[in-house]
Amino acid sequence: MSDDIAVGGGATPTPDPDGPDGVRMTWNSWPRSKVEASKCVIPVAASIAPIRASPFLVVLPYAPLRCKPPCGAVLNPFARVDFFAKIWICPFCFSRNHFPPHYAGINETNVPGELYSQCTTVEYAPPPLDAAAPPPPPVFLFVLDTCLIEEELGYVKSAMRRAIGLLPDHALVGLITFGTQVHLHELGFADMSKIYVFRGTKEISKEQILDHLGLSSAGVRHGAVTGAPRYTKGPQPNGLHPSTSVYRFLLPASDCDYTLNSVRSPISFSHIFEAGNRALRCTGVALSVAAGLLGACVAGTGVRIIALVGGPCTVGPGMIVSKDLSEPVRSQKDLDKDAAPHFHKAIKFYDNLAKQLVNQGHVLDLFASALDQV
Repeated sequence: MSDDIAVGGGATPTPDPDGPDGVRMTWNSWPRSKVEASKCVIPVAASIAPIRASPFLVVLPYAPLRCKPPCGAVLNPFARVDFFAKIWICPFCFSRNHFPPHYAGINETNVPGELYSQCTTVEYAPPPLDAAAPPPPPVFLFVLDTCLIEEELGYVKSAMRRAIGLLPDHALVGLITFGTQVHLHELGFADMSKIYVFRGTKEISKEQILDHLGLSSAGVRHGAVTGAPRYTKGPQPNGLHPSTSVYRFLLPASDCDYTLNSVRSPISFSHIFEAGNRALRCTGVALSVAAGLLGACVAGTGVRIIALVGGPCTVGPGMIVSKDLSEPVRSQKDLDKDAAPHFHKAIKFYDNLAKQLVNQGHVLDLFASALDQV
């Protein structure tokens, strides 16, 4: 099918090292023995990027055909198909599924695009169910680590502003900064810089986050209060965002450039970098605040939490190493030997956070760099 795609100007396309499925492995060759496998210091893993841009990606103009609940897997080239009985067998749960009526013409020579062997990754672009109702704007919440030297922090802010400049004008943008504490910025309050502070040493639940912000789940849902008018987005006629709306923490990308430039981190660099100690970084609490806020207030909306982290979590829930530099960051061998003191607590915390994000249908992008550990 890729042969049918014309390349403009007759130029030869650049080979894709990740292949059509966007899969990158952590190894070049598979170990041939247990001895070789024991010498591997890097864990066996694969990075998959199914939503990356590719000129050879096949776009199907209809909705995917899914396996019966609770599986929900999508019809794919690895499914077994009985063309006579018009059923397909899921390769994950082995359930037998009947093709819907509009697949009545399927046969060995007439199959849908997702059954072609070269279409292991496809993009679905179904027509909107209700063209009159526009989809809600996407939300991008930046979680910025301020435990950096001033020069590095300046580079990070510059990169964040460039990223926001690439977003659609109607996309909503929010900001959380964290160090020893978590600071949620109310970007919709234009008169002055307004920040909600969360302690970085204590685990906080979604309900506590909402109570702290005046968005209690008992009275507020999707930006509305029981018995009050529903505010969907944007300010009130007087120019102010309603105090019970999550949109006071989010601004359209076209309007937030000046606001983000005026944000000043309340972190004092003098007490972050103490001699012989790592920076106190409460990454776990920052991610909990981001997930709790967006999950309770804009659940079901397309959301990406973009975390820009400059080092390991050293304080509060989710910490993986203490602040003392004499304690090295655990390696893969330490994990195999169960010699990492904070591992089990961190795994439990991040597993719960991952389940919360999955249930909400939200995405967490984590950009991490810790050059002081190299």
